[in-house]
Amino acid sequence: MSFSTVRLTTAQAIIRFLVAQHVARDGQQQPFFAGCFGIFGHGNVAGIGQALQQTPHFRFYQTRNEQAMVHTAIAYAKQRNRLQTFACTSSIGPGATNMVTGAATATVNRIPVLLLPGDIFARRNVAPVLQQLESEHSQDISVNDCFRPVSRYWDRINRPDQLILALPEAMRVLTSPADTGAVTLALPQDVQAEAFDFPAALFEPRVWHIPRNRPDIAALRRAAGWIRAAQRPLIVAGGGVIYSEATETLRRFVEQTGIPVGETMAGKGSLRYDHPLCLGAIGVTGTSAANLYAGQADLVIGIGTRYSDFTTASKTQFRHPDVRFVNLNVAEFDAYKHAALPLVGDARATLEELETLLAGYRLDDETRRHAQELHDAWEAEVGRIYAIRHEPLPSQGELIGAVNEHGDPEAVMVCAAGSLPGDLHKLWRTRHPKQYHLEYGYSCMGYEIAGGLGIKMADPHREVYVMVGDGSYLMLSNEIMTSVQEGYKLTIILMDNFGHKSIGSLSRSLGQHGFGTRFVHPKDGVWPDDRAGQAVREVEVDLMMNARSLGAHVIECRTYDDLVAALNTAKTIDHTTVLYIQNDRYVGVPGYHSWWDVPVAEVSEMDSVNAAREEWEEMRAQERYFL
Repeated sequence: MSFSTVRLTTAQAIIRFLVAQHVARDGQQQPFFAGCFGIFGHGNVAGIGQALQQTPHFRFYQTRNEQAMVHTAIAYAKQRNRLQTFACTSSIGPGATNMVTGAATATVNRIPVLLLPGDIFARRNVAPVLQQLESEHSQDISVNDCFRPVSRYWDRINRPDQLILALPEAMRVLTSPADTGAVTLALPQDVQAEAFDFPAALFEPRVWHIPRNRPDIAALRRAAGWIRAAQRPLIVAGGGVIYSEATETLRRFVEQTGIPVGETMAGKGSLRYDHPLCLGAIGVTGTSAANLYAGQADLVIGIGTRYSDFTTASKTQFRHPDVRFVNLNVAEFDAYKHAALPLVGDARATLEELETLLAGYRLDDETRRHAQELHDAWEAEVGRIYAIRHEPLPSQGELIGAVNEHGDPEAVMVCAAGSLPGDLHKLWRTRHPKQYHLEYGYSCMGYEIAGGLGIKMADPHREVYVMVGDGSYLMLSNEIMTSVQEGYKLTIILMDNFGHKSIGSLSRSLGQHGFGTRFVHPKDGVWPDDRAGQAVREVEVDLMMNARSLGAHVIECRTYDDLVAALNTAKTIDHTTVLYIQNDRYVGVPGYHSWWDVPVAEVSEMDSVNAAREEWEEMRAQERYFL
């Protein structure tokens, strides 16, 4: 039997294969890869670099940092509901290991991204080559083995013909609703340049159909029975609601049943903030509405959530002695958490089937009224925080309010690590499903600007507001230059609080006085306590000049009103703009009936630590097992 072949290098074969891959869901089809991000070095320039050069219709984007380019790909894929992503290529050595953090971010958040790091020579005769990690125990180890635990699929391509089996497996994982994440194909630099007669069929256009799987009908009937029997049910909406494009279905389900909704970080936007049954954020960074109701819920219906410790308040959030869980999740692993009744399937399809089974059911008027009163009380609290005019420096909460009320209501807001995500989760009034974009599965500092770029690339017609603190800004501000180079405008709100505000606050709550969290000069080698009013010598830096040097337009703001005016000015500017403002690191948004387990030192010479330990032990005793 004969079949046609195409003689290509390994790298050329990879790029040709990527071009031919498409995905489809609900009859909508699109290319799966939007292009390739990369930085070239000796490990990939002659292989993947050459293949990209001769394939100009597969767009290549030059970036500044390998970790950042993976973040950009993640944000792009998240904005596209995981139906499209990028490949990312690097050289061997530090270029490759720079992507490990990005790989972990993708896999923890279950976002598809393809990583193509260069690798050591497969033929070994010239080893050790530049940047090679040697081992006296094996010649089949390189730094790329670091990707194994943070990848959903990992492979090293030591022969060109291995691609014939590896590439379809990579696509199977990348397009899986349940098992997606980072896929790493480590590419020895000599193998990248080797030619092989590949079967032409490998490069035929292929469509990967994303299914909407349904749960077992018996499980659905049991779940409907549990819901009908519950006195105070609660929906916890996670990221799966948004990825499944189930927000409209959820709204309809809520209005049919009267069951209120609390939202995780990834699920915020599942229901509009002003819906009377939207209780807002739940958990450690939750609202008084969601957390008070959750404490009394006898049935928790988790939809597309993995129940992180922030959602469950370290297993103290759901306090009803007989609380039960029904979990709708495309991943069996998550559906079974908390000894739940598992409904393993697509969020939208499963909600539609539950709608039918719950025809005629509606939560009693008194419980619905109680949920709506909690909602209204919370909205009044948000209004109070938005109206604060703290002096001499504004508070973080009021600045969030300025962006939310005076920014473009159709925009996307992006943030990641630090104290901002917690305050945003509580306070941000989400008007559409994509308005709130938080990377909080891995809580990766430096994600914000690179992520904002990915969002803008995925949806160029929307404004993108990047909210970032000075600590995270200093880690990966470099993608400002990429946004300028490619012509993607971002509006970056840079909030300078002279250090790591979030961990400073956490440290003070642990009795450690913010040790090592403020950007100050140590005195005689000793770090001063981070206390308001204490005399310190701050490190003098000019973050505005830094942003200008990367190509951004910069507006300095000193007050709330300055920021409002700057937001309006930024709308008239056609390239990336940074709005710089200092804020008070000691003024935070309260916690609302919730707790996070951060263990305190069991013994200490510091009375403040011992006092914090006593409080921790009291709360630790309230953590539950769900069996």
